[in-house]
Amino acid sequence: IQGLGGGGLISLSQTIIADIIAPKERGKYQIFFASVYLLASLMGPMLGGFLTEHLHWSFIFWINLPIGLIAWVMTTNTLKLLPLHHRPHRLDIPGSILIVLATITLMLALDEGGVRIPWSSPIIIGTLIASFVLWILFIMRIRAAEEPLIPIEILANPVVSTATIAALFSMGTYVATTIFMPVYFESARGMSASDSGLALMPFMVGTVVGATLAGQTMGRLAHYKRLPLGGTLIAAIAALIIAFYQNHISIVALEALFTVIAIGLGTVLPTTTVAIQNAVKPHQLGTATGAMNFFRQLGSALLVAVFGAILLNAGQGAPETASEAGDRFFVMFLATAIGFAISFVALLFMEEKPLRSSAKEAADAVIVD
Repeated sequence: IQGLGGGGLISLSQTIIADIIAPKERGKYQIFFASVYLLASLMGPMLGGFLTEHLHWSFIFWINLPIGLIAWVMTTNTLKLLPLHHRPHRLDIPGSILIVLATITLMLALDEGGVRIPWSSPIIIGTLIASFVLWILFIMRIRAAEEPLIPIEILANPVVSTATIAALFSMGTYVATTIFMPVYFESARGMSASDSGLALMPFMVGTVVGATLAGQTMGRLAHYKRLPLGGTLIAAIAALIIAFYQNHISIVALEALFTVIAIGLGTVLPTTTVAIQNAVKPHQLGTATGAMNFFRQLGSALLVAVFGAILLNAGQGAPETASEAGDRFFVMFLATAIGFAISFVALLFMEEKPLRSSAKEAADAVIVD
């Protein structure tokens, strides 16, 4: 239930910004989301560890009640000032059930496959087949429904599709890389668990730097996708350098390269979000933003499973030396470069619709298109 609420808040907050801020200025406000992500990434694990160690593990869930209440008090009166647009909707219950079941079965297979249950197990194969069938049924449903959960019109929008692919691969690659980096720091660099956690700081800080750079400049650039194009390109190059020279560079140089990768990701997030919102009709803002976030998270889960399988297969026979451990991560860093390269290609094909200087102008332009 908390996951449902949290997922709704992510998309809703971005939709509210899109509803009141002109596309040309919207990138600046994406900086706030990046900053919140950084703060939560830093404070969340530390607070969770403190509560678990000194109080009880259940407090990591109870803590959301006062935080949620404070957020409600801060926003409830302000949100009432927003203009109301009454547009009757009917929730696509069958479509919602299908996408939930398709996602759950896929996630179960990815979580258990190769970890507790072999990939060749009939259970995993059957779960993947069930997920595939459910996804097909979901696609059939959104094609046939009068008011589908995710309209085909949105998915068929070339800006939405290419920007979502770019965000999916860049964010998914970033998440998968950072999840397995503590293992790399401990096995290949001989760091302690606490030091390996601190070594992730460049990833978090670099993301905010990249998002700030993109958010502040995209409204002033006619070709605003050049920044994330450059960001994903240098991220891919940095990952290649790490893959081939990880055993020959200092930890300082390694952290600098990780910062470059994070900055590259940071340039993608605000650009793709604003580009998608700028390309859809006003009443589709919430659906388009929610779909982007959903597929971005789903892509992260998929790539985490892929990276885990890569490391598992590369690590047949536990490595005995730090050098051997580094060799095991060569393929993973190569996959990181490939992920950002795919994001780069998707951005190449993304159309640059001019960012409007007012919300009304954006709405009128999309309707005309």
